[in-house]
Amino acid sequence: MTQEEYAEMLSLAKDQFKSGKPLFGKDGAFHQVLEDFLNSAMEGEMDSHLESEKSSVKGNRRNGKMPKEVQTEYGSVEVETPRDRDGTFTPETIKKRQTILAEGLSDKIISLYATGQSVRDISKFLEENYGNSISADTISNITDKVWPEIKAWRTRSLESVYAIVWMDAIHYKVRDDNGSTVSRAIYNVIGIGKDGHKDLLGMYISHSEGANFWLGVLTDLQNRGVQDILIACVDGLTGFPDAIQSVFPQTDVQLCIVHQIRNSVRYVGSKHQKEFLKDLRLVYAAATKEKAETELDNLEKKWGNEYPIVIKSWRDKWDNLSRYFQLLLSDKNIRYSCI
Repeated sequence: MTQEEYAEMLSLAKDQFKSGKPLFGKDGAFHQVLEDFLNSAMEGEMDSHLESEKSSVKGNRRNGKMPKEVQTEYGSVEVETPRDRDGTFTPETIKKRQTILAEGLSDKIISLYATGQSVRDISKFLEENYGNSISADTISNITDKVWPEIKAWRTRSLESVYAIVWMDAIHYKVRDDNGSTVSRAIYNVIGIGKDGHKDLLGMYISHSEGANFWLGVLTDLQNRGVQDILIACVDGLTGFPDAIQSVFPQTDVQLCIVHQIRNSVRYVGSKHQKEFLKDLRLVYAAATKEKAETELDNLEKKWGNEYPIVIKSWRDKWDNLSRYFQLLLSDKNIRYSCI
């Protein structure tokens, strides 16, 4: 690049920067810089290659260039790969038959795919934002590369004992193979190991949430090495505690406090909600079970006549709502709860 071309590039970059236009990608000011850099890098590789082969009897030398288009995360660029007469030159900057440069673009494609974007949507996005025209087959080949890693993660061995395991489903709207929008339940399992750190143990996909499917999830955890769970924190899904007890009979089932609070607020008048929640916090945030039960009595005295259904719900489920008070890791003196 000559000094005039360099000055022109800087002027264009300044204008694009001020206007908010991307400096890389289609029509970006730095597009030519990237292209020149890649071509210069390969020329330097060829110089080093020929220098190392000076002792060759035949005297290997340059033999023209091979042009090709390469897709990068900043847009497509035209490069010219140097060739030698002996055919022994193997560039590292852009390898032979390589048409997609670096992992940056692949990471973007995989990220878009993970959010539920179709192959066609990904191709259109790359064309509009980066000037890259990538075929559906190429995109599919890139996304297929992550499946071995996903399968290895799904089947990896787990610890034998977890202090607390949270199990809940999140519902998403996704596109099926026919392009129709459907609802899917993602079953998430998060555990706290003996070292006190959280770990995502698994994610499972189903059409809807149900105790029978959770039974399969629990069996999978057992097959991957989990022998015992001290406390399993779940929502109020019917049959869920029974499914847990069938696989891990010694596990204490803790109903999720957050779910219980949300269900309670539904029956409390809007004018009372702020005050009621303040009183309710004294129950679930108490330091001991005895203190929590005293505060529950106080809650009933104050709000029992106004909201008897809410108080009855806490009373009926108290055994499973208060299990977390039993877990005290004495070595760190840290209490873990489902909140």
